[in-house]
Amino acid sequence: MVRQSGANEYEDDECAVLLVDSEQEVKYFRNGSKMFSQSSTNRESSENDQRAEARRSEASRNAARSNTQDQEEEDEMLKYGAKHVIMLFVPVSLCMLLVVATISKVSYYQSSSVYLIYTPFHEETDQAGTKLWQALANAAILIAIVLLMTIFLVVLYKYKCYKFIHGWLIVASLMLLFVFSFIYLQELLVAFNVPMDYFTVCFIMWNFGVVGMVAVHWKGSLRVQQAYLIIISAMAALIFIKYLPEWTLWMILGAIALYDLFAVLTPHGPLRILVETAQDRNETLFPSLIYSSTMVWLINMADMDPESRNRKGSQNSSQQPLENNEQTAADEEAELDNGGFDSNFVQRQNEFTDSRSQSVNSEDARAAVSALRQGNPSPAARQTPPVDDEDDEERGVKLGLGDFIFYSVLVGKASYYGDWTTTLACFVAILVGLCLTLILLAIFKKALPALPISIAFGLTFYFTTANIVFPFTDAYASQQVFI
Repeated sequence: MVRQSGANEYEDDECAVLLVDSEQEVKYFRNGSKMFSQSSTNRESSENDQRAEARRSEASRNAARSNTQDQEEEDEMLKYGAKHVIMLFVPVSLCMLLVVATISKVSYYQSSSVYLIYTPFHEETDQAGTKLWQALANAAILIAIVLLMTIFLVVLYKYKCYKFIHGWLIVASLMLLFVFSFIYLQELLVAFNVPMDYFTVCFIMWNFGVVGMVAVHWKGSLRVQQAYLIIISAMAALIFIKYLPEWTLWMILGAIALYDLFAVLTPHGPLRILVETAQDRNETLFPSLIYSSTMVWLINMADMDPESRNRKGSQNSSQQPLENNEQTAADEEAELDNGGFDSNFVQRQNEFTDSRSQSVNSEDARAAVSALRQGNPSPAARQTPPVDDEDDEERGVKLGLGDFIFYSVLVGKASYYGDWTTTLACFVAILVGLCLTLILLAIFKKALPALPISIAFGLTFYFTTANIVFPFTDAYASQQVFI
């Protein structure tokens, strides 16, 4: 409806609206000019449906992409999990085999009349009750000493006494690589009746010890470092087997497994505090305490003291004052060019932009990975520079040398009696327990104690096989009955 005033003039400046149909277009008239608005209810509803369909398709694509990424991560985790199991099975097996071979061939480590100073009770009586309480007392004393030394190490690490810790570990490594290795070589030559002069022995021991100290405490080949850590663990295990009373040794194995649970899993456990402190500082623990499947170099650990960093900073500032002034002037110019923002803020913004661009291009990266797996690398993948090995190093699995030592102590003591069935049962039980520990590590994704499951399986298999299986099979063999 249109209202007019006169022949060709409008009554006022207000718009007169002509409604043709609610489902059709609406025409607006203003000052004699027409303005068309192409909007309608059906069209709006169709556009809403299209937008909803686009959102649903985008959600489905995101879900499919997320499922694909989760599947790839799961496959990668399984691959690295199996790889890590093999990486630990080999060195643990080599360490246990070295101890078993030494116990079976060298009589020096089979008996001793001298015991460690930490075990004042020597179990020289034949009464089982007396042996039991003496073994419990010796185990309690030894575990208390281990706890105190671990707390002392944590305190030193907490206050960054890296030089003192390095000196402590170097002295321990010197004794194992020179003194106890010399005793081991001497008894090995006697056991196999091999003559050798002192000059040759000193030459061998000097080169063996120096190379070991360099590989463990400085840097060297990964295989050399791992070999020396295995040898050090075997030497320590042989010392425990020789200089610990029999019942005390079995008590210590059970007690050290319980102590490992307390030290790693409790909120105030010393080993947990040590690991969390190292993670907070973004540092790796000392290589002479940890067996790693990847290289760990701590050359500059002692240089991380605040005093040494200040001394280095003062030297650098005295040597390059002109460069620092030029850098300061360049920073000021950069701030002016960036609208008054400082260079740190601009750098953080650039890093955020780069991370966003990397996340956007993640689909292309996954396509390149799939093409590489199919044997048809894309041109972009061919031109990509090689990735550094830091990710593989971070994926490396780590196991404390104490776990190597007590695994070998259990298997070595089982082989002491000459029962190969019991020895093999303990060997398999420890490896099965280690595999279960790695599975739990993949599930919980945090540091876990490696001794409890393996030691529990080992002790169970040892006493079961030695007291039940072996007498049963021996009785059948004496009657010439074979199953």
